[in-house]
Amino acid sequence: MLDLFKERFVDYGLNENLAYYLSNIATVLTILVACVISNVITKKLTLRLLCFYISRSKAKWDDVFLKKKVFNRLAQIVPALIIHESAVFFPAYQAWIQRIAFSYIILIVLLTLNRIIDSIDYIYSQHDVSKTRPIKGYLQVLKIFLATVAVIIIISTLIDRSPWLLLSGLGAATAVLILIFQNTILGLVSGIQLATNNMIQIGDWIEMPSHGVDGNVIEITLHTVKVRNWDKTIVTIPPQVLISESFKNWKGMQEAGGRRIKRSIYLDMNSIKFCDGEMLERFKKIQYIKEYIEIKTKDIENYNREYNIDNASIVNGRHLTNIGTFRAYVQRYLKNHPRLNKNMSIMVRQLEPCEHGLPIEIYAFTDTTNWTEYETIQSDIFDHILAIVPEFDLKIYQNPSGSDIRALKSN
Repeated sequence: MLDLFKERFVDYGLNENLAYYLSNIATVLTILVACVISNVITKKLTLRLLCFYISRSKAKWDDVFLKKKVFNRLAQIVPALIIHESAVFFPAYQAWIQRIAFSYIILIVLLTLNRIIDSIDYIYSQHDVSKTRPIKGYLQVLKIFLATVAVIIIISTLIDRSPWLLLSGLGAATAVLILIFQNTILGLVSGIQLATNNMIQIGDWIEMPSHGVDGNVIEITLHTVKVRNWDKTIVTIPPQVLISESFKNWKGMQEAGGRRIKRSIYLDMNSIKFCDGEMLERFKKIQYIKEYIEIKTKDIENYNREYNIDNASIVNGRHLTNIGTFRAYVQRYLKNHPRLNKNMSIMVRQLEPCEHGLPIEIYAFTDTTNWTEYETIQSDIFDHILAIVPEFDLKIYQNPSGSDIRALKSN
């Protein structure tokens, strides 16, 4: 082609030196035009035909490849191949043109493979197994490996040396590479441990106060685990942190179908006393404990009569207390609550008295794990319990407030 252009220019009456330069320019322009035409044909014709075929295909993976523009990236190889094969027209620069063109082809192949890997990750993420066995970290390792191979091939091509020669030289730099890729290696090992032991999955609610983590896992990669906190902030932590430190995973609670209520109210111990006749008659009007009062009263009377208990002092024998009756009421109230899980523990118990009074702990499970519903159910329960405490002649313990001091002063 170069000689053909040169002969044409000489025929037009140009001297050989000028004809030589013009023939080179004409050849370069011809090659560029061929690259443009091939690029247009590939993208406008071939890719459109390919899109037409894919749109009618029943397979789904090719749609993902089309969406990720895998074929668009691959089409960029065609101009590079033309330049590579046209290098013979420039013998003086043939070697360098072919090296650069080949390096560009390797780069396009690498970028195409990266898009294929992204497509595989997208296809895999559409399946439920992706939440329990995420592969994004492994695909990132594969990308790093392919990039390393591509860089070695490109460098060896440009310096015209065997890739194995470069690889042999890497042996001496192993320590440096380990230092550079330290986080990558740790992330890979940690990711394998997390997946093998099923410690964490996408969608899990995890809590790690030391790192400000309290929310749902949204992404697990080679270097980071992303968590969207309940305040909508996003926290990223290295996978190795989840291996080296402890964290709380609420998955067990979510799978069990019930969330625990474990909260106490503090009663003033000065308000605790035995029940008298008037109190017992009043308690019998309470539906949940009417039968309990009748059974316990009869049982206590039989016990005191059997052991000839002297009723002159209330200390003698057995008697119902307002605190015990209150516990019995709360226990039955919880067992009849429509939003508590009856297949899980329901318990009302006393804890060790302290300077704040006598703690009465409510231990139960809701029938839902939804956070909003859980808080509503828990609040409704304690609204009721706090409101009925005075009905048992009990008082909630509370530190003196300003109004208490003013009332004391006025009295």
